[in-house]
Amino acid sequence: MQTATMKTVAAIFVAGFLILPFAKQARAQESPKQHMNVSETQLKAFAKVYAEVEKIRRGYEPRLKEAKNPEEGKQIQSEALSKMQAALTKEGLTEESYTHIFEIARADEGLRKKLIEFINEER
Repeated sequence: MQTATMKTVAAIFVAGFLILPFAKQARAQESPKQHMNVSETQLKAFAKVYAEVEKIRRGYEPRLKEAKNPEEGKQIQSEALSKMQAALTKEGLTEESYTHIFEIARADEGLRKKLIEFINEER
C-alpha cells in the first residue's frame, strides 16, 4: 500500500469513530442546561468505552499501516470498528449517546475533569 494511501486510510479509521462524531455541533434547539443531565453511571460507561476504544485503536493501527492493499485495510478497519461498536453496546451506549456525553463534557469544565478522572481510572 502506498504511504499516502496508507496514511489516508489510517486517518479515516481514527476520524471515523473518534473524531468525526465529536465534530458535530451541539443541537441548536437545546439550551446548555438541557445538556447537563448526564449521570455518573453514564460518565463511567463513557470512560470504559473510551479506554476500550483507545486499546482497540492501539492494537489495530499497526495492522492497518501494514495492510498490503486497500481491501485488506478496509477489512482491518471494519474489524476494529466492529469491536468499537461492541464496546459501546456492552456499556449500554450508542454512538449518538457517546457523542452527546462528549459534547456535554466539552462544554462543562467540571464535568470534563470528572470524566478525565474516570478515564484515567479505566486506563
